[in-house]
This record gives sequence, structure tokens and C-alpha cells, in this order.
Amino acid sequence: MSVRNLDALIKPSSVVLVGASERTGSLGRLLLENLLAAGLPGPVYALNPHYESLLGTACYADVAALPRAPVIAVIATPPESVPDTVAALGARGTRAAVVISAGFNGADNTALRERLLAAARPGLVRIMGPNCLGVMSPGAGLDASFAHLRPRSGGIAFIAQSGAMITSILDWAAPRDIGFSVLASLGDMVDVDFGDMLDYLADDRDTRAILMYVEAVTHARKFMSAARAAARSKPVIVVKAGRHAAAARAAASHTGALAGSDAVYDAAFRRAGMLRVLTLEELFDAAQTLALGHRPRGPRLAILTNGGGIGVLATDALVDHGGTLAELSPATFAKLDEVLPATWSRGNPVDIIGDAPPERYAAAVEALVEEPDADALLVLNCPTAVTSPDAAAAAVVDALPARPRVSVLTSWVGDAGTEQPRARFRARGVPTYESPEDAVTAFMHMVEYQRNQLALLETPPSLRRSFAPERERAALLVETARAAGREWLSEVEAKALLDAYGIATVPTRLAGDAAAAGRIAAGFGGRVALKIVSPDLTHKSDVGGVALDLPVDQVEASARDMAERLRASHPRARLEGFAVQPMVDLRSGFELIAGIVDDRLFGPVVLFGHGGTAVELIDDTVIALPPLNLALARDAISRTRIARLLGGYRNVPPVDLDAVALTLVRLSQLVIDLADVSELDINPLLASADGAVALDARVRIAPARAGADAQGRLAIKPYPRELEETIARDGQRYLLRPIMPEDEPALVRTFSRLTPEEVRFRFFVPRRLLDHLTAARFSQIDYDRQMALVLCQPAVPDGQGDLEIRAVVRLIEEPDRARAEFAIVVERSLAGQGLGTLLMERIIRYARERGIGEIYGEVLADNHRMLRLCRELGFAEQVSAHEPGVLHVTLKLGGAPA
Repeated sequence: MSVRNLDALIKPSSVVLVGASERTGSLGRLLLENLLAAGLPGPVYALNPHYESLLGTACYADVAALPRAPVIAVIATPPESVPDTVAALGARGTRAAVVISAGFNGADNTALRERLLAAARPGLVRIMGPNCLGVMSPGAGLDASFAHLRPRSGGIAFIAQSGAMITSILDWAAPRDIGFSVLASLGDMVDVDFGDMLDYLADDRDTRAILMYVEAVTHARKFMSAARAAARSKPVIVVKAGRHAAAARAAASHTGALAGSDAVYDAAFRRAGMLRVLTLEELFDAAQTLALGHRPRGPRLAILTNGGGIGVLATDALVDHGGTLAELSPATFAKLDEVLPATWSRGNPVDIIGDAPPERYAAAVEALVEEPDADALLVLNCPTAVTSPDAAAAAVVDALPARPRVSVLTSWVGDAGTEQPRARFRARGVPTYESPEDAVTAFMHMVEYQRNQLALLETPPSLRRSFAPERERAALLVETARAAGREWLSEVEAKALLDAYGIATVPTRLAGDAAAAGRIAAGFGGRVALKIVSPDLTHKSDVGGVALDLPVDQVEASARDMAERLRASHPRARLEGFAVQPMVDLRSGFELIAGIVDDRLFGPVVLFGHGGTAVELIDDTVIALPPLNLALARDAISRTRIARLLGGYRNVPPVDLDAVALTLVRLSQLVIDLADVSELDINPLLASADGAVALDARVRIAPARAGADAQGRLAIKPYPRELEETIARDGQRYLLRPIMPEDEPALVRTFSRLTPEEVRFRFFVPRRLLDHLTAARFSQIDYDRQMALVLCQPAVPDGQGDLEIRAVVRLIEEPDRARAEFAIVVERSLAGQGLGTLLMERIIRYARERGIGEIYGEVLADNHRMLRLCRELGFAEQVSAHEPGVLHVTLKLGGAPA
């Protein structure tokens, strides 16, 4: 249900506590005390049949006795009673319940969990918990928790499964005067989960940034859609517990063994645009930086210090995190020379010497905040007997302009004597950290967040003319193996499957016996590789089943030796023959690994890294979530250590990185198209200046999946090819299809052809150009939440040029699919062909198929053509109460799913 009724849960106008008590120290009393003290504007009811009043508030015997339906309920009663209580509350009209009670988790309590969900369903009651600390919304006067401290109101939201994490951040934030918009303990997440909260907080105006403590997520696709939407609008920072799980999922290939769940989570967070930190300390430091609204533009840092040692430590930390020292300009040098002693460092870090008085700090700060090459300034202080740390802090605060051009961070090192300086900085809105390393880490986290956002919006090159997979041929290979009762494709079949998707392979032929292997080798000429073929072996090299660089006259004997070794070591293993292929000189390139494995939660993922027989020992791999484009594939490659070697060194030429990236894109498309491929392993993938070729491949197939299940297994919904169609009008042929990230240049060209009036009708305000970020957001959409159908036409008559976009119709769904907003633009040159009507009919049909309850749009009152079209399609009209000259049009479609 996503955000349905979450507004009531977070900002209710009334609340009831079920299980209230007057016993000192009891959970029921703590909850009631917090609810009453938080300042909720509306009534707070207590429910307990043994009391008439508690702590000055009326207490009722049961739900039926309440004078009116509370908007939310907080429940702290034995678990067996909770479902009936929720059912009664839902019947009265309560919209959400925070279930503090534990006892719902584990296999033994499945029936109780199902009863709770069934009780909530008729009244659409949202459940937070069970087994949670509760929820706090300081700005709304809500403290529905048993936390020991009451948070200040602020702009940070913190959501966690663990209640201990909530109380820990409260304890940390209190002395630092950091406030929160929401703190929510999700507990067992039988209903409200991370995806729901992210959807709500993405649109919450009181929330400027989101922090998360995650142990596990549920509903991967919902989580990814919500996380991508939230991270595009505000920073989302996550710390994930369980990075080193004791039990790794057993897998049959190298790829499966390497694709640990934490690596997959890391890939998911990165793809969503979230920033992952590794410790609570880093999360708290990020919270401080975000709370004070500091967003550095880039990685260039100026460092001001009164001690050379701490300046060096800060520099080391900066370089370790991929940042750079700002190059001081001649103008800044001149200013510093005027105000600093001759012994200053004359470089960055700017060491103003240990005897620096407050005035020297102030003068240096005034010069450095104007440095054009710096994105941020870090001011450091180590205690000395010469001057007071607090006086230095006061001087820095007074020297800062009201709105500094650069972000400013501080670290006053030590313990005794630092409390007052840090309080000064917090009061001025300047982030302050206990150590230089902490300050640099927090700075670089913000830089990395900005980098991630820009990388995700990079426009990928088009593959329209360079990639046309043979889907039917590939599907036949899989079906043939399944019909034969086989779980694994043979090496010959596996390479044929790769070939169907344009992945280069070494020619491989199957020999039924040793003599046939010798004949095939003779046909190839030159040296060959020989591999044993058995459906019962996972890694052929472990049993001596691979022989490389064999001359032709030794192939038959080598094959016989292999067969004998197999009979001796694995007497029950079936021998189906031998694979023979021309020998490729491994010295001509780099051995890489590329593959696919099914993750239990996030579905198929793509793996890439340093390959070869020692792949596990080298441990240089990355995970990426499909679908991939060339930009995402290149980003994945760049995150491996071997990427530096692939760029070339000394007399070794750089490899064809585009060919490697294209291999990953093609693997991504393969697993999107073929739901039955559960595991794929190319090791090695030989990459050189001439391209990338698969030398060995293994493919595992899973039981057949139904269509819906096949599509639902992917954490990110892929391009919906089924919506493509050809349209013919007035002798012209158009392609109607969903928009793709590669369409950004065409979208910009379309905008340039619109008349000023067309632009005003679409955007309501004059607009001269479509900048990259806006065009990227329009073209890089989440197909699970949005749809944009584009009407395309070849730019040249022969159809070989780029496609030009002539019209766009767009639909943006609300997370619960109750409503969706549409927008449409059609080039005036296409007027009179009925194409606007056709596009609207297609998007309305799409909305119906998605189960959307209503579509709506805003139309300028003088946009007569659009209003006429809406009337013809059955839209209702209403004058906007908030925007003069605008009509709100709506079309009821049926109903969104509950």
C-alpha cells in the first residue's frame, strides 16, 4: 500500500494508547508519559478496563467506549490480543497502529502475523512494527515511543529496524542540538517497511535528509523505486548491518560464491543513489553535516591549521577518500602573505603556526573562504598554552560571512577545553568533528553523494544500431536443455547462447570421444584447448579436466588421460565428451570474469572483476543490478582494482573498454529476456585492445517461470518492450515506444523545435532550453512508477539516421497507484492527424492495466485544443483553487489495488 495512511501515522490529530498503565517503570506508563508530554494538539486517550483515568487523562474500558475514533493507536498488550484490537480500531475508523508488542516473529508465530494483517486489511489500517520502539514526529507533537529522551524538531528523518539505534542517535543528538522531522523504529516490518517510509519522506516538506539503519529490506522492487525517488530529491544515507555474514549462500559457480548478500546490498544502494557509510560514527557525522545544510560542490578542500601534524593527518585522510587539496590562487597567497608571519607554510594545508592568536585565525579564514579553487574549508585547532581554543573558535565564527561561498567544517582536537568551542560552531551552524579524519570523512561522504547523483544521470550512448539479440534462438537453447532434463547447458550450448546476444566467443566443438577430439583439433590447425564435458562437474580444472596449449598430435592421448582421471576420482560422473577450441594466447590480454547469479532478495545481478583460476583469492569484483546501459557498465568496471591495468601501462596498450562494457550490457539484457537463466559464468573473459572474448562459459537454468513471476524477479523494472508499436498516419510511419535514457539528446532537440506557446502550455512558464539535469530526469525514468511514451520518426527518409521524437505523453503514478498525473506535448507540425488522441488513449489504457484509480492533469484555460481532447475522452473539469487560469482535469478509471 506504500504511503496510504502514513500521513496519519506520522502527523496524527488524535491517538489512543492500548495497554496504558499507572505502574511506575512499566511500558504502558512510559508510553503514556511520552504521549502526554510531547504536545500533540489533539486528544490523547488511554485504554485499560481497570482505570477510569490515568495521569490526568480519561481512560476507557475498550475500543467501543472511546468517544470518537482515534486517528492512530499505540498498542502495548500481549501479542495474542493485538489482532482483535486492530480489527476493532479499524471498524471505528482508526487509520494506523504502532504495535510495540513483541512475539510475532519466527516460524512459530506465522499464524499470529497473518491474523494481524487480516485484521488490519478491512479498515486499511497501517501497521508499524510489531516489536518496535515506536515513532516520533517532534514538529507534530507526537512521541509514540518509550524512548528516554524527547528529540528536538529539525530536518533529518531517521528510520531503523532497531529501537536501540533510535535511542542511540537521540543520545548523540541531544547535546549537539540536532533535531529531527521523524524517528521511526520499524521493528518486524509486517506492513510498513523501508520502501513505504522512503516514499513518504521523499515528499515530506519537513524532511531535508534521510538517515537509515538497515538490517534487511523487504520487497526489493518497491524498495528500489522508493529509494531512487527519495535520493533524487534529498540526501539518503544508510548504514547496513551484517557486512560479514557468517553463512554465505552456497553456489555452484565462481560467480555464485562471490555474490555475497552484502555486495548485492552495496550495489542496490549505489544504484538507487543512496550513500552508504560503514559505521554509526560516520552516520552521526553525516547527520551533523546534513543538519546544518552543507553541500560541497566538489572534492577540493582547503585546510587551515595551527599544527602541521594534524594538517598532514587531514591530508592523508583526504587522499585516501579520493579528494584533492585545493590549489591556492595567487590572490589568496597575496592575502595570506599580508596577514600571516613569514614562517607560514606557504601552501595548502595553510599552517599558521602553533602560536597563532585568534586574530590570525580570523584573517586566514577571511582569505580562504574566498578561494575560487576550493569547494570547502576545514579549520583545525590543536590546544596550546599560548592561546585559548575557545578564543580561536570565536574568532573563526566572527570571521565567517553570513553565507560563505564554500562549505566550512571544523575540528577542535582534544577533549578538555573543546566543549565550548564546539558549542559555538553548532550555534553558528558550522559542522564540527572530534578529529580531522572524521571531518574529512564527512566532507567526502557529501562529495561522493553528489558524484553518485551525477553519475546516475549520465546520458548513455545509444545501442539502437549495434545490439539486436537473437531472442528466439537463445530461448530454444534453454528449452532444449530443459526438455532433456538438464540443469546445465553444455559448453557448446553456453557459448551459442552468448553468441545469440552478440558476446564474442572462441569457436568450440563437442567431441564424443578421444579420437573425435583429435580429429576436431586437426581441423582447427595449430594448438588447442581441451576440456572435459560432464554435467556432474562444477569446476573442470579441479579434476584435471582442462588442458591448454596442446599440439594436435597430443590431443587424443590427453583426452584419454582425462577420462581415466575422471573415472578414478569421480566414478559416478557422466562423461559426455570433450570440448575442443583453438588456443588463445592469454598473454595477449587480461583475464576477467563476468557473470549472472540470482540473489534471494534482489533477483538477478551482474558480476564483473578480475578473473582466472585464482578469482576468489584475488577478490576484485563488483556487483551491478540490471538493467545496465553503457554508462552504468563503465561505472561498474571503474570500481575494480584491475580497471587501472585495463587502461594500459608502460608498453601494454589499453584494452577496448567499450567492448568489455558492452559485454556486461548484453549479459544484463540476456537475463532480462531469459528468466530461466539462474546462473551464468564467463571465466575467463579475455580483454585486449582488440576486444573481449569469452573463453569459457557455464550456464545454469532454473525451473520454468510464469510471465509475471519472470518479470517480477528483477529489482528494477526493465524497459517494457511489449509497449512498442508501429503507427501509420497520412503516409508516414512512426514508432511508439517507452522513453529510454539514451533519448536525452533527441528530447532536447524536440524541445528546441517547440514554439513559445507550446512550451508555455506544457510547462506553464516560459523556458528557453532543456538543461541536461532536467532532460536526464525526463528520460531516465523508473518504469515501475512512471511511463513516458514517445512518438519517434527517423530523421532521414532511409531510416538509418537518429530517431527524432515528435510527441511525448507521460504518466507519473503515486506510490499506492490511487492516482497518476499525465502530461502530453505534440509538435504542432503533426496537428490534425489524431496523434494526440492516440497517445492519450494509449496512456489511459496503460493506466487501466496498471490498476490506477484516477488520472489527472493541469491544463491552462487558454489551451483550447487540450481541453477539447480531454472532454472528448471523458475527463471532468474543475477550476484550480490555487492557480488562476488553470483547470484541473480528472478521469476515473476504476480503482487502485488495496
